[in-house]
Amino acid sequence: MRVSAIAITFNPFTSPATPKFTQTQNHSSFPSTAIAPLKLENQELSWNHLTHCNSDQLAKNWVEYQGINNWEGLLDPLDDILRNEILRYGRFVEAAYRAFDFDASSPTFGSCKFSKNSLLTRTCIRETGYKPTKNLRATCGIQLPDWVDRGPSWVSTRSSWIGYVAMCQEKEEIDRLGRRDVAIAFRGTATCLEWLENLRATLTDVGSRGGGAMVESGFLSLYTSGNATCPSLQQMVREEIGRVLEMYGDEPLSLTITGHSLGAALAILAAYDINTTFNNALPVTVISFGGPRVGNQSFRSQLEQSGTKILRIVNSDDLITKVPGFVIDNNDTVVNAAGVPSWVQRRVEDAQLGYADVGQELRLSSRECPHLSKGGVAACHELSTYLELVSGFVSSNCPFRATDRRVLC
Repeated sequence: MRVSAIAITFNPFTSPATPKFTQTQNHSSFPSTAIAPLKLENQELSWNHLTHCNSDQLAKNWVEYQGINNWEGLLDPLDDILRNEILRYGRFVEAAYRAFDFDASSPTFGSCKFSKNSLLTRTCIRETGYKPTKNLRATCGIQLPDWVDRGPSWVSTRSSWIGYVAMCQEKEEIDRLGRRDVAIAFRGTATCLEWLENLRATLTDVGSRGGGAMVESGFLSLYTSGNATCPSLQQMVREEIGRVLEMYGDEPLSLTITGHSLGAALAILAAYDINTTFNNALPVTVISFGGPRVGNQSFRSQLEQSGTKILRIVNSDDLITKVPGFVIDNNDTVVNAAGVPSWVQRRVEDAQLGYADVGQELRLSSRECPHLSKGGVAACHELSTYLELVSGFVSSNCPFRATDRRVLC
């Protein structure tokens, strides 16, 4: 039996009011608690390495790597092509962090530091074959006193750049992938009001299909809220996917949504919304890193029925993946409180805190990597930690790849 207590999805070591920054050579400043440059064996991971490994096999079997069979036989041991695909999408999330203006003293705090056309190249992702087509913003829906709007930007910024849509445009990359791919990448929590939304851990009706599907209140608020100057993230995503389908709907097409932490939760909500709105017009895959729980059992059932494929990359030492809410014997029907006092079950149900994990899980562990095992609680949640663990993972029997520096099996 597994019982996980409610918690909030924020980094306890960094105050949103005073974000910490580190400067890395040849990179823009970004908070060390959110993202660090991905380095393997002291060399930054090459995009070319990720895109030139068994490309023929990827093109022929791309639906398998997008999860049509729930990645059966590909996770343990971890298939090398799938590994490279996970890392490739992780780099898109890394770009979302690097492009975000974290400087609370800057007049452009909360925006993207680079133009849409230069976003990938300026964040050192470079030749991806993808072109950003849409900037995305999320808006806090919490009703706050008027004085908040007169406060400093780190308090008053209601709408912030949260990520982007990028489309595979180069023929060589389309041929390598076997289809035209559209990627949506979301960063994790960065602003004060996003932290406050994360505190709203009770479940609320997701709407649309109904059927008892409920999701975390704060995540849904960030996805559906808008204001007079900024449409909701939901509206922006729907408009861009509609445009993509109108232009490219008659050719092989896939949508891959990826994100870290809060971004992982938004990725799942976006996938659900797209499949609900466009009725399975294209295969939708989510690759999430260090994501919290999002919804209840009914929400998970509706995701599965819609054909949404979700691969959750989980570090077993990362507390964020264990919140919010409670999961008690996470089975396929209802919250099972066998062995738990009845009053606990009633409180969980009454407070609407019964969550369910979704999709297929690739479980990793910082403790299995010698140079990551002493990083502390905060380091376990960093995107760079996740990408390094994915790079080194072999199988459950060999949890980290043997190299001249790391020998575990």
